[in-house]
Amino acid sequence: MTIFDTPERLTLRESARRFTEREIAPNIAQWEDDGKLPRELHASAAKAGLMGVAFPEEVGGQGGNLVDAAVVTEGVLDGGGSTGLLASLFTHGIAIPHIVQSANSDLIDRYVRPTLAGEMIGSLGITEPGAGSDVANLRTRAERDGDQYVVNGAKTFITSGVRADFVTTAVRTGGDGYGGISLLVIDKETPGFTVARPLRKMGWHCSDTAELAFDDVRVPAENLVGEENGGFVLIMQQFVNERLGLAMQGVATAQRALVLAAQYSKERETFGKPLASRQVIRHKLVDMHRRTAAARAYTAQAYEQAVNGSTTDPAVIADAVLAKRQAVDACEFVVHEAVQIFGGMGYMRESEVERHYRDARILGIGGGANEVLNDLAAKILGYA
Repeated sequence: MTIFDTPERLTLRESARRFTEREIAPNIAQWEDDGKLPRELHASAAKAGLMGVAFPEEVGGQGGNLVDAAVVTEGVLDGGGSTGLLASLFTHGIAIPHIVQSANSDLIDRYVRPTLAGEMIGSLGITEPGAGSDVANLRTRAERDGDQYVVNGAKTFITSGVRADFVTTAVRTGGDGYGGISLLVIDKETPGFTVARPLRKMGWHCSDTAELAFDDVRVPAENLVGEENGGFVLIMQQFVNERLGLAMQGVATAQRALVLAAQYSKERETFGKPLASRQVIRHKLVDMHRRTAAARAYTAQAYEQAVNGSTTDPAVIADAVLAKRQAVDACEFVVHEAVQIFGGMGYMRESEVERHYRDARILGIGGGANEVLNDLAAKILGYA
């Protein structure tokens, strides 16, 4: 048994699976074609108790933690969902934790509670055309003007940026480097704030992604999250949780692809025998199982470290980084083999494994590219 497998969490996972089978699986192909999720799905997920599982009750959540969010991830993939759907439906998992952490009751009432109730959609705006993983060099500028900030700049690759009602936005309020960064909550309807264009992607088709532009956007000073020039620390503290979430997406995708491949290998006959009768196929399934189980065990260990420790602890940071790397490697291997086992059918859009194959590619890029995370781990572990 791991931290994911307590009786209460197994019940939560089953609840998320049933919700997905009922509300998501019959519709996800259409949402992929549409390039977005319907807003009412957020309200349905909130009513089912899934939106706020990782947030305290005092801010409108269900009182769980990031482990409970991971269990929901497993349940959604078990039921036929996708990581693209998770990224879109649960974007608030990266959009509002900074606000909750700041304990700003006004911002919590205006943004956190409605989001967890499924009434608003939030997103996180950090990546820029010239600054992705290099957060300390972002250029979007916010100049103080009385009781407002005037924001100019651009963001790109912003998940849920098309549909979002607000964007928790990283801006430069001070000098160069990490010490001059702040977070502002910017309402989508603010004059000068535009969605430059929705972006077409290799995967995550049902998750809308946008370029955002800010042209003299005036934001009330009370929308500052935490202290001025204190945003970098808030961002870094939440990176551990984001990386762990992506690790679980990799694990859950691998688990689902393995189940689908094993089932297909028993049903599909070639030359008069099921695929599963072929030693080469059975060995593929064993290798897929082995890598998936190892990744889940490492990810469970990293989650346990995080909930029992501090997200600023180098050991916790390293475990999150390495768990994500392990899970991404396992996921990429398993979805590749799953498509191979499905053969021509695995290449068809009507095949679920085809979606997982496409969606898996972003996991080694988002939340810190593999290469960036390897370098970070090398420094923490004393190899650099």
